[in-house]
Amino acid sequence: MKYTQTTLDKLESIVEETGYVLRYERGTFQSGYCILEERKVVVLNKFLQLEGRINTMLDLIPQLDISTELLTDESKKLHANILSKFHAEEK
Repeated sequence: MKYTQTTLDKLESIVEETGYVLRYERGTFQSGYCILEERKVVVLNKFLQLEGRINTMLDLIPQLDISTELLTDESKKLHANILSKFHAEEK
């Protein structure tokens, strides 16, 4: 996966299309993000560089309760790709 702003935008759209609010805030998040389950809010550390933001999103997306019916076709493909890589790494 390329580390470009376009890639980050696509990853952010997956989260936002499913009803999560994505915010970049200051904080001492150990892993770069914080999930507030009750409110569907994802908070990412705003001090992360582009590569860090993309890697954090790639780690985060498999953990979220994402309904694929809400995603656009492009987002569905990217989401499936992320999940397949995640499951391959688990094995």
